[in-house]
Amino acid sequence: MIDFLDLCKQRQSCRSFSEQPVEHDQLVQCVEAGRLTHSGCNAQPWSFVVVETPELVKQVAECGKQLNQNGWLGSAKAFIIILEEHAVLSPVISCFLDSQYYAKGDLGAAAAYVCLEAAAQGLGSCNIGIYDRKKICELLNIPVEKQFGAVIALGYPSNNTIRSKKRKAFEDIVRFV
Repeated sequence: MIDFLDLCKQRQSCRSFSEQPVEHDQLVQCVEAGRLTHSGCNAQPWSFVVVETPELVKQVAECGKQLNQNGWLGSAKAFIIILEEHAVLSPVISCFLDSQYYAKGDLGAAAAYVCLEAAAQGLGSCNIGIYDRKKICELLNIPVEKQFGAVIALGYPSNNTIRSKKRKAFEDIVRFV
């Protein structure tokens, strides 16, 4: 079994995928990792749309090519879209807090779990920040009022080189008290 920190070091945003298709079972495993993510009050404020049909993958990729960005998306072999669902918190907590209070963090955690599972399987992933949400909703029959937690491109990396991570120094961002 791979050490978790080693997995974190290996996981990187992949922006060039090989021609090798992603197996359906691999996508199931990625979604299962997302489904098992922790969430505030176990509200599980998510659902997942897996795009694996080649023609739909191409169309979703086109939706991500906004503002002359993400030209590489055409090489993606699949997408996992995490949708925000209404978070139902326990009655004791919900009377004090908005039920969506935890949802954004929970969705981010689910996206991280999906991407880490992809890395564990040798897949590359990239969480897309620019896309035409309304067009994706139209293509995939998602209600237009539905908010997206993440749009993740997946495939086998065309290059297996692990880039060194450029991160702030540990001592600059951590304070033990």
